[in-house]
Amino acid sequence: MSRKRYIIVLCLLSLVFCQMRAQLLYEISGNGAKQKSYVLATNRFVEMQFLDTIPNVFKCFARCNKVVTEFAMQDYEALAALRQAAILPDSVKLSNFYTDDEYKLIDNSLRINLGMGLDKLCRMKPSYLTEMFRTELMKQWLQYDEQKSMENLFQTVAGERNLPVVGLDNIGETMYMLFDREPFHWQCKELLKVIEYPENEVRQERTLRDMYKDGRLTDIAYQVEGPDNTTSISFSDYKIYSARNEQWVKRLRPILTKGDAFVTLNAIYLGGEKGLLQQLRAAGYRVRPVNRKITLKQQ
Repeated sequence: MSRKRYIIVLCLLSLVFCQMRAQLLYEISGNGAKQKSYVLATNRFVEMQFLDTIPNVFKCFARCNKVVTEFAMQDYEALAALRQAAILPDSVKLSNFYTDDEYKLIDNSLRINLGMGLDKLCRMKPSYLTEMFRTELMKQWLQYDEQKSMENLFQTVAGERNLPVVGLDNIGETMYMLFDREPFHWQCKELLKVIEYPENEVRQERTLRDMYKDGRLTDIAYQVEGPDNTTSISFSDYKIYSARNEQWVKRLRPILTKGDAFVTLNAIYLGGEKGLLQQLRAAGYRVRPVNRKITLKQQ
């Protein structure tokens, strides 16, 4: 192969790669929008450095005057309320929902992985314990580092620049999604299942992370809602996410009408037939990948 032809092939491959990455960043226009807005898919288990591989993401962010996300983490009173909501009512005892052997198994696993047992954690809701345990698993097996995660980067930068951060869920809805979207007895079963089969959780998140890095949002949706998924985030959760997406589209309407919004959401909410992107299209918006040159606005 001649040097000239080799260079052409490399350029073509680079173009394909950039277009593939652009599937994580979408432009929203039309339906009465005065200015364009953007939607970025994120994954908490991917480091923020990966954002450098998504063409135009920082230019799109620089064009916007607000950040829209699932929950505004800058609301410290709301964060305090969330911590309080994670505590069980005094009338509920976690030990009543497990056999002695199951309770000992959970206690031992929490001690090994979290450094605390049920003597200190028994007042926490099972969904909270499940998330704590899963997070520790991802630290051990996927090298997850909260400080390096892309998840809250744009919220943080918006705060530093005094840009408004808009949460699509209010505090009550956030508490429901975190702690009460499943019946209590099912939360207890789910905690035990995660303790017994931690490899399933790690395998699932590794698969979702790989799909995310390839920009495969539709495959992420199918992976979660598929019948073979027996992890803690499964088909029942996908149905809840889908119903919430309908509500989010309504709440996004006035924001998108004004435009210049940078929407950053977990990739799990965006892809598939019932994902937010498709529901925005159904509502009349033009949704397309950002795979072209972006010019900054004149100040």
